[in-house]
Amino acid sequence: MILIADSGSTKTSWCFSEKGKKSEQFNTGGVNPFFRTTENIVTEWEETPLANLSGKVDRVFFYGAGVVNEEKASVIQKALDVFFPEAEKEVHSDLLAAAHATLGNKSGIACILGTGSNSCLYDGKTIIAHVPPLGFILGDEGSGAVLGRQLVGDYLKKTMPTELQHLFQQKYPLEYAEFLNRIYRQEKPNQFLAGFVPFLSENIQNEYCKNLVENAFESFIVRNVAQYSGYQNRPLCFVGSVAFFFQEQLKNVLLKRNLVPGIILKEPLLKLMKFHLQNDYHE
Repeated sequence: MILIADSGSTKTSWCFSEKGKKSEQFNTGGVNPFFRTTENIVTEWEETPLANLSGKVDRVFFYGAGVVNEEKASVIQKALDVFFPEAEKEVHSDLLAAAHATLGNKSGIACILGTGSNSCLYDGKTIIAHVPPLGFILGDEGSGAVLGRQLVGDYLKKTMPTELQHLFQQKYPLEYAEFLNRIYRQEKPNQFLAGFVPFLSENIQNEYCKNLVENAFESFIVRNVAQYSGYQNRPLCFVGSVAFFFQEQLKNVLLKRNLVPGIILKEPLLKLMKFHLQNDYHE
């Protein structure tokens, strides 16, 4: 049996399967190792379906946000060791998940456009080049957090078209001080800002919204994708809710630059399972 996890800071999606049988899925809380310890991860997992899978799993592949080095990977590895001591285990970044899910064993550029953004050059086996995303203050171009930051900033400065200002106020009746408090004083301002992205989706036919989104994707290409050698001739694949729901605008930007759009997925989990079943069980 293979068990695969795709984890963010708020949610972990799990999928387990045996060859020839239908995959099953469930969710647990997020386990970003920047914010969690092995001990509290284990405590949480004891109350989930993972406890019932102990002793039944042969291989575990965990892909997660925050898995940036061996130290962070070990936080997850040790928790997995408690539940699956006999299983073979691998812990990788969510960026490698994007590459495996969209490119498989082929080379190309894999990108994440969700609450945050990220990208890499992948040779069909490993990540061979990576531009640091830098978070929503210094980077994360094209991400939900940056789209939300631009949207809220334009609303508060009243540079947003008047008719959209009225719609925005109706949908989000927050006072000026509430915006600043949530962004500068509360935890996870990136998630707060990304929460305004549905407004862009609902009003994407408005020229202002369309331009805001496409300009953000243009910035993502210029500051990230264009740094990779030969990017003009490589397939560009994307994972994440922003890429998925704004794929028309994303493809517009790529085609204007004569770039090659590849696969666009909302979530990588099922494609990851397919990738590992194909690669771990050779006919």
